[in-house]
Amino acid sequence: MPELRWLTEADETLRAEIHTVVHDVVAAGGAVGYHEPPTYDRISAWLDTVLKQVRDGNAAFTAATVDGVVRAVGLWRRGSTAVFQHRAEVQQIMAHPSARGLGLGKRVMEGLIANAREQGIEIVMLGVRGNNHGAIELYESLGFRECGRMPNAIAVGTERWDDVWMYLPLGYPEGTTLNGAAPGGKGSSPRRT
Repeated sequence: MPELRWLTEADETLRAEIHTVVHDVVAAGGAVGYHEPPTYDRISAWLDTVLKQVRDGNAAFTAATVDGVVRAVGLWRRGSTAVFQHRAEVQQIMAHPSARGLGLGKRVMEGLIANAREQGIEIVMLGVRGNNHGAIELYESLGFRECGRMPNAIAVGTERWDDVWMYLPLGYPEGTTLNGAAPGGKGSSPRRT
């Protein structure tokens, strides 16, 4: 079974392995946020940013290893403002093309969900390209539900794809009042019609 490693630092070997995963996923057409396979330096700078957030308690980064080599990665980042600190966005879920079919994406997602719950996150959310049906099915199998779709909002060259947003409630602290869209309370305004 693949091992999940929770990173706070990354030496040159880890950086090279993570770069290989990202580079090769993008080169194979993976929908992970890059138009072209990124350079080692770009991934190293990205890792510096993410791992600082991890050390500050605002993110978690995991790497799934197979035979001791990183073959999949993923992370969550806490909301950046006070009213969003209780939620996190899952990002950069990817498995190396040669490791597809090993269940690494599911293993990474399950680990991130459990870790977010342990850190007191109440809701995890993620965005996924509308044509990434396999990923959407994986997220749905883990309990995620679609909460929004912006048609043709992701640009890849001259092609456009839907930006699909999904969420998974992890639980609320005892005594939390869930108001939803009820009128009244702080920040409300009356209907104009």
